[in-house]
Amino acid sequence: MKFYLVGGAVRDNLLNLTVKDRDHMVVGATPEQMLELGYRQVGKDFPVFLHPKTQQEYALARTERKTGVGYGGFSCHASPDVTLEEDLLRRDLTINAIAQDEQGQLYDPYGGIDDINNRVLRHVSDAFVEDPLRVLRVARFAARFHRQGFTIAEETLALMKQISHSGELEALTAERVFLELDKALATESPHLFIHVLNQCGALAILFPEIHALFGVPQPVKWHPEIDTGIHTLMVLEQAAKLSDDNAVRFAALVHDLGKALSPKEHLPKHHGHGQKGLALIKALCNRVRVPNDYRDLALLVCDLHQNIHQIEELRPDTLVKIFDKADLWRKPERLEQIALACEADAKGRLGQEEWVYPQADYFRQCFEAANKVAVKPIIEAGFKGAEIKAQLQQKRIESVAEIKQSINKI
Repeated sequence: MKFYLVGGAVRDNLLNLTVKDRDHMVVGATPEQMLELGYRQVGKDFPVFLHPKTQQEYALARTERKTGVGYGGFSCHASPDVTLEEDLLRRDLTINAIAQDEQGQLYDPYGGIDDINNRVLRHVSDAFVEDPLRVLRVARFAARFHRQGFTIAEETLALMKQISHSGELEALTAERVFLELDKALATESPHLFIHVLNQCGALAILFPEIHALFGVPQPVKWHPEIDTGIHTLMVLEQAAKLSDDNAVRFAALVHDLGKALSPKEHLPKHHGHGQKGLALIKALCNRVRVPNDYRDLALLVCDLHQNIHQIEELRPDTLVKIFDKADLWRKPERLEQIALACEADAKGRLGQEEWVYPQADYFRQCFEAANKVAVKPIIEAGFKGAEIKAQLQQKRIESVAEIKQSINKI
């Protein structure tokens, strides 16, 4: 019986990155032997055990055979005669197919260390095409390791295209697709995830609403990058620089979906694209099971971003209506989320990456003024029922008018 550290822990150690999860593989053991040592068995598909003290996962060495469609269409064979090399052969990328024994010795039968040194994401074997989830995983790794200089090997990208054209992507569950998207949004370069999916043909299948933006022109005066899909990638890149909140990043990703619905005869103009995009966001979120807080913020940003860009021109009562629509009175944290997503939109344009966005501070100051209005004096003045709400609204409008006047004098 031999124990090995495998997968991401070995890879991240070699890249001098912080190791978060430590997965282990056990060669030459039976489930009964693991239980005798005090390990607790978990998992239904194949034998995985939790260490009695550290609670880290230890999986018995196994092989896999394709038996059906999708990433779950496999039968697993775990037994003491499965070798280290056979287990590593079933893994997705060479950089994830390196093992380390308890003495620190590395085992690298498929060239993962060379690929780490050369910054290449390369599949281990042609069995790569049997698991459609690997398209999403490789795209996510491309986003995660972009700053380290990693690129996808051409032959691996070719296999990703093969999977995309095979129909297997449709077998992925909504929950799994969102999980990979969410992990990708948390990387330093989430825009690379979308770019890679578009490169290999998966974006059109998994996120057709986003794919539809590529090739849609915008006015060159405001968008030197012209292509709406390119703009979307740039906005997501800026959002990642401004915020580590995945809800903000998701809102940035889908804020312009409505531009795909603009009539061709009106292009490159996109009148009312914010409101047109709301149904598309709802459809995407329902299909991929996006959490409600992500969805609700995305809908607000889609609906309001044009107003926020022109906030200095808005009337005080219009601003208070925006605060009402966003329910900022009960959820004030949304103000910062909306402001950051809108700033990312403004900076996500060719040559405007360092753009100063005063609208965000204007938005913050106006809400702060409105939010300071207290209801207690209104009640003490004798107002009752609906009168209280009307007076509170009026006081908020007056406070916003005062702060707008003050800001405009500066």
